[in-house]
Amino acid sequence: MSQRRVAALALASLALAAAGLAVADVPSERPGESLTLPSPTPHWIWVGDLVFRRSALLDADSGRFLGMLSSGVGVIAPSVSPARGEIYLPETYYSRGSRGERTDLVTVYDAARLAPIAEIRIPPKRADVVNGAALSTLLDDGRFLAVFNLTPATSVTIVDVVAREPVGEIATPGCSLVYAAGPRRFASLCGDGSLLLVTLDEAGREASRQRSEKFFNPIDDPVTEKAVRGGDRWLFVSYEGIVHPVDFSADAPRFDKSWSLLDAADRDAGWRVGGTQHVALHQGSGRLYALVHHGGPGSHKEGGTQVWVYDLAAQQRVQQIAVGNLVGSFAAARMGIHGGVGAWLVEHVVPSVGADSIAVTQDADPRLLMVTRQAGTVGVYDARSGAWLRDIEDVGLAPGVLLAPWRNAP
Repeated sequence: MSQRRVAALALASLALAAAGLAVADVPSERPGESLTLPSPTPHWIWVGDLVFRRSALLDADSGRFLGMLSSGVGVIAPSVSPARGEIYLPETYYSRGSRGERTDLVTVYDAARLAPIAEIRIPPKRADVVNGAALSTLLDDGRFLAVFNLTPATSVTIVDVVAREPVGEIATPGCSLVYAAGPRRFASLCGDGSLLLVTLDEAGREASRQRSEKFFNPIDDPVTEKAVRGGDRWLFVSYEGIVHPVDFSADAPRFDKSWSLLDAADRDAGWRVGGTQHVALHQGSGRLYALVHHGGPGSHKEGGTQVWVYDLAAQQRVQQIAVGNLVGSFAAARMGIHGGVGAWLVEHVVPSVGADSIAVTQDADPRLLMVTRQAGTVGVYDARSGAWLRDIEDVGLAPGVLLAPWRNAP
């Protein structure tokens, strides 16, 4: 761990110790009371937390904590179905906490009350990794959920969320993860640089499969699993910042010409992409957002100090957004310091580690969200201007995957 990160963690710990100086005026909880959420807005977001083992629902405009889903071991992003008013979350539990008999299931939640309404038992083999990207996906028809398994053999469990039952398991040897590619299709990344595309029948069982040509070099410059989707296209970004577009609009995937997020001057200056969720896409404007940092080979997990914005049509960078000091903001809040000279001083004393994950809402007035695993703070920015709007405090201890699922208010 770098000295910057050690210093940041130490100072954040001091802030936590000082939290007792600030006593929040919180109303008493009323046991047995059940609330219903209002209609969702485009700026509602989910934030996973590995320490608290939950996905928290936040309002990026007001900063309010709206609710949460306890998700067991291995927190991943929930799949939201606005049409059905339901949320689907693969979960893993052990009978003795961290050991004992394992139970895997897909829990169905009422989206208005965040209350479980059904549990679907699935084989106890779903993948559990730190970053929850592409571990499950709701296919485009909204009926079938694909859950990636790793035992270490790779496979995909298909769950019929309408019938509330698993319908089968599809072996995907040499290929991992799941990316929705149509009403009855999903794709997986393969170790040789190709894609596996699986089509399901009406019952959710495998109807056909095809292996694509190789579209990236897994040895010299592999792509990361943190792809982003715009319509029929997925964008996979490599460790060296090369964008590989994949079009699933036809029967077979089409690989459009790749292009680079970094030019020669950027590379000479030591800029690299990196983070646990390092790209985001605003489909309406055709803007791609990427976390970047100064680093060498192998630093792809390091957080970003800037977000670079690209025009997809022109394949050119059009904007640079500085990442604020999320750790400093978190420390100031735990000390009971909100704004003013005190907050400014804390944020300038505590080293900034940048952001690990970003997401963008999909409305006409989009928000850019940022988190770091080392502080329970979400940074909220205007995605068009890059202006900082607010920090949302106390969202957890180790924020992970971000999700902004609602395109428009109902």
